[in-house]
Amino acid sequence: QAYMAYLTGMLRFEHQEWKAAMEAFNKCKTIYEKLANAFTEEQAVLYNQRVEEISPNIRYCAYNIGDQSAMNELMQMRLRSGGTEGLLAEKLEALITQTRAKQAATMSEVEWRGRTVPVKIDKVRIFLLGLADNEAAIVQAENEETKERLFESLLSECRDAIQAVREDLKPDQKQREHSLENDSGKVSNIQYLHSYLTYIKLSTAIKRNESMAKSLQKALLQQQRSEEDGKRTARPQDLIRLYDIILQNLVELTQLPGLEEDKNFQKEIGLKTLVYKAYRCFFIAQSYVLVKKWSEALVLYERVLKYAREVQSGAGAYTNSLKELPDVQDLITQVNAEKYSLQAAAILDANDTHETESPSQVKDGKPLSERFETFCLDPSLVSKQVSLVHFPPGFQPIPCKPLFFDLALNHVAFPPLEDKVEQKAKSGLTGYIKGIFGFKS
Repeated sequence: QAYMAYLTGMLRFEHQEWKAAMEAFNKCKTIYEKLANAFTEEQAVLYNQRVEEISPNIRYCAYNIGDQSAMNELMQMRLRSGGTEGLLAEKLEALITQTRAKQAATMSEVEWRGRTVPVKIDKVRIFLLGLADNEAAIVQAENEETKERLFESLLSECRDAIQAVREDLKPDQKQREHSLENDSGKVSNIQYLHSYLTYIKLSTAIKRNESMAKSLQKALLQQQRSEEDGKRTARPQDLIRLYDIILQNLVELTQLPGLEEDKNFQKEIGLKTLVYKAYRCFFIAQSYVLVKKWSEALVLYERVLKYAREVQSGAGAYTNSLKELPDVQDLITQVNAEKYSLQAAAILDANDTHETESPSQVKDGKPLSERFETFCLDPSLVSKQVSLVHFPPGFQPIPCKPLFFDLALNHVAFPPLEDKVEQKAKSGLTGYIKGIFGFKS
């Protein structure tokens, strides 16, 4: 009976017979709830899961019948689903999109920064209609996993809307110069709508990265309070990367077409850039503190204070727009405390180094062949890049081959050799004659 009621409800749902579909779904839900109570907890999980899958359809039918609170209940179901993915999450997204599509028929224009722009693309209407609900859902998210999933969903919808506007911009690509309105000198409506959607995308990306930065800061603070081994701990370098991305997004915001002459907008983005530069500089200083580079960290702390004071002096009328950003006053207080701790740590480290440092532990860069007589703790000796000798060896001077001059030869008197020369000559002539006549001795 429950399965038959479910199929009947789906059939009526597809035919948009909302009342009949709601009755069938309620009947199916009631039977499954009774079955869940009748069996053990292990078997009841399957029935409760089916009840959860049917509930969004019931609320959507109620919304189409006339219950305006059903949309809010669908959003609450979406929040309760947490970071899970699957059939229930996909069904909730599809039903919420259908509800917004029905409401988007009455939406024709949007106003941003004092200019009203007509919205003719259905996908853009649906996105802008649900923007406020999505942002409210992100604020109400109970955990970071759910918040991250909602951020990703919002960014995905925003990219789809921007792509739809970009496709409408393609036919006018060759006539971009003629898209300026002669009377006001502003960009065309479709280009301004593209800038508005790009602003939403970049702003959402900044909020997501800022949310991730806050969670990392909490993890960093907990790590300092209770250092636990065996886990991958947060590092200041991770926060530096996030703030780099945020600053890049702010640069892209200042280059949006149609906002180059908006002085208030440029000033507001400039102040936000200073805020995030201050926090980025602060965590760079923290990374230098970890490696005991005290002078570099102290200079960076001074730079943080400089950025923070510039924000405070230039805020003025932009205080409301800076409310959502991290408070620079808290940063100034933290930097002042860190400066004193840094100075104390630098003094202690200098004393310890002076007392414990010994020449035998200082590596002077000499190869092993030149320091056999000196003990040195050199871990590079067991690595692949060990320094044994200078190679290639340097040139060394050597003595050249000597030249000998026999000066005594001119003053030596040799003995007479006439008798020996005559004897050799006679023996030589006699042998010659014997050889001619064939005499053999």
